[in-house]
Amino acid sequence: MNDRLIALFTETNLFGISILNWLLAMVVAIATFLVARAAISFLLHRIRRWAEHDGVLSHVLAKVLAGTSNSLLLLASLLVGLSMLDLPERWLTRVSSLWFVVAALQIGLWANRAIGLGLDRYFAGQRTDGLTQASALATLSAWGARVLLWSVVVLAMLSNLGVNITAFVASLGVGGIAVALAVQNILGDLFASLSIAVDKPFEVGDFIVIGPLAGTVEHVGLKTTRIRSLGGEQIVMANASMISSTIQNYKRLQERRIVFEFGLSYDSPTEAVKKAPGIVEEAIKAQSQVRFDRAHLRGFGKEALEFECVYIVQDPGYNLYMDIQQAINFHLLDRFSKVGAKFAVPVRAIKVTALPQEANLSVPAREGLGIRGA
Repeated sequence: MNDRLIALFTETNLFGISILNWLLAMVVAIATFLVARAAISFLLHRIRRWAEHDGVLSHVLAKVLAGTSNSLLLLASLLVGLSMLDLPERWLTRVSSLWFVVAALQIGLWANRAIGLGLDRYFAGQRTDGLTQASALATLSAWGARVLLWSVVVLAMLSNLGVNITAFVASLGVGGIAVALAVQNILGDLFASLSIAVDKPFEVGDFIVIGPLAGTVEHVGLKTTRIRSLGGEQIVMANASMISSTIQNYKRLQERRIVFEFGLSYDSPTEAVKKAPGIVEEAIKAQSQVRFDRAHLRGFGKEALEFECVYIVQDPGYNLYMDIQQAINFHLLDRFSKVGAKFAVPVRAIKVTALPQEANLSVPAREGLGIRGA
């Protein structure tokens, strides 16, 4: 009986392979799947324990490993079982190709999950109140990265299966260039929006100045940014134009350095002129939230003795700065009047030249008068 059973398994063939060989392949496949599944579960358990103490990287690794496909793991186990069969040469070549396909698909799944987790974590740190383009850019970036990933995976699998992908890749390159040229302005604004979201030269609520334009940022979109100007109107500007310009962000101003000038007339007493820098220093130091820097008689101008003064306002508020400058101006007016110093007033001198004796009297009088500003 035993001999007959052994003969049944060894001598009976299915597709040219003995029943015993088929059973051995099935046992190996099942054992491979169970061992691989147990190994992955054990490794995942260990990584999750590390994630409780080690932080972000272990947490991401645990989620990536959790994306292991049971279907692909089963297919890989079946391929291990098939390797135990006495297959013809042409079937062995196809099985080896399937190994690459299974491995590429599983690596693609892991990479796809890693891309999603990485971009979600990154853009979660970039989002601020009112900055709505961050989530849209996260979706756009994830979509682009995944398209690139699966394109590479599919092309690699086709190449391994013997498909000539050279012409296909060349066609994709030409098509990509044509599409990029057709939508280059839109793509420029999209990448500029991505740059704004990542680099953050400004955020919603910031007061910025771009060339002759100034206002508060209200919205940053995928293509344009909207600014509310001081006059009340809304300014809509392309993101690419904004990134290519110099942006002054006054919201991030920590201290305000003020340089102001004034002139004293030349008929002011010398002693009063000498006292002027001290009076300016006294006026500045009398204000709160202000740090005095310097005050000097800068030079002798055409119409006045020119003074240059510098101080630092330790609060960036513009209204506070104007209140401080006004108080300084009142102080200077009061103190200079007491010491006899006079502010310079622009003077225009008119010189009248008499007509020469030999001038033609038929010429209108107005043409014989020379009037010029000194």
